[in-house]
Amino acid sequence: MTLKILLLQARNADDPVRHEERRSFAKKTGLALEQIVTWDLLGGPPTLSEARMFDAVMVGGSGDYYVSKRSLPHFEAQLDFAGEIMATGHPMFASCFGFHILVKALGGEIIHDPAKTEVGTYELSLTDEGKQDELLGLLPPKFTAQMGRKDRAATLPQGVLHLATSELNPNQALRIPGQPIWTTQFHPELDEETNRGRFLRYLSGYAAHMTPKEQKEALDSRFGPSPETDKLLPAFLKLVFG
Repeated sequence: MTLKILLLQARNADDPVRHEERRSFAKKTGLALEQIVTWDLLGGPPTLSEARMFDAVMVGGSGDYYVSKRSLPHFEAQLDFAGEIMATGHPMFASCFGFHILVKALGGEIIHDPAKTEVGTYELSLTDEGKQDELLGLLPPKFTAQMGRKDRAATLPQGVLHLATSELNPNQALRIPGQPIWTTQFHPELDEETNRGRFLRYLSGYAAHMTPKEQKEALDSRFGPSPETDKLLPAFLKLVFG
């Protein structure tokens, strides 16, 4: 494909995950690295016209920033931009932090809930709407996915399609009805290895809520394969662009 993707990133300049995240999106979409163009959200979001110069917009995680705390610079502008994208129906796939931004922009509730942190590889289930969805419906009714979050969606906005759940949080994925816009609280751009590396990179943030024993147990047993979600990003591109 000759597509160009705009990858929005909420990561500090010295964070090596910035480069790893771009590589992960390229690998999981099946696109060349040069087809993934990054945008630093710490300087504010792009304009809608700038975003529409690209075939699709994608959003990943955030590292040190939380929607619940409104800690990303230009926070209101970020919400406004997400609202514009959704209102115009420009193709978009957002995971984790991107999921939280879209939920918040539409009026849903994002809370900081370390007690229900999901970090590692978890089993998720499709809802009835998820089973019927053009994209998420490609997954089996139960599937494993990579997770890494302390914020969570406590309530989803009205009018969206609720697609997936987990034991710790019932709100894991949604679609804007009739629009080529999907968003997941899990990370389809990650695999077992990159998610474990992500956990180690941000271990100080998790350490405040996990004992050293829990951290070791997480590294030893909480990360595993998630082959089912490998198909989501290429399927998104095929579904939208043919």
